Amino acid sequence: MLNSALELLQASIVGQTVRSAGYLYAALETFHVLGIGLLIGSIFAIDLRLLGVGRQSVSVTSAMRHLLPVSYVGFITAFITGVALLSAQATMIAASGAAPWKFWLLVAAGANALAFHFGAGRGMAQWGEASMPPFFARVAALLSISAWTGVTFAGQMLPYT
Repeated sequence: MLNSALELLQASIVGQTVRSAGYLYAALETFHVLGIGLLIGSIFAIDLRLLGVGRQSVSVTSAMRHLLPVSYVGFITAFITGVALLSAQATMIAASGAAPWKFWLLVAAGANALAFHFGAGRGMAQWGEASMPPFFARVAALLSISAWTGVTFAGQMLPYT
């Protein structure tokens, strides 16, 4: 079933266009990297603040208020361009040894973000101004940094495995 979906994606008009348009792949890859930079840069800044690293004069609440919109723009950009890039060679990319790692680490990063927002993050009104957030918020930050680092590494390994 997964192979059928990948074959459909690759045969789609998007896949055909990305494969045939001269500089489109390079342009998509450029915007994909920029989206990843916005996403991971803003998420790491939040995670490091949750870990108590950096300027503690900036509250977690303030950091999240300013940086989460940047992470959303980065995620949307990286997602759209990532699907377009995948469509060019979906079956070949999926055959890479790094592809399952990237996929499952993306799932783990998303699950961690949801767990934070509906778990430790729900009490942010009480601790958002504190210099050191609670233990579970710090654990979520470490998991986030680990998952996003793994996603990035696995993405870089796609052509080599």
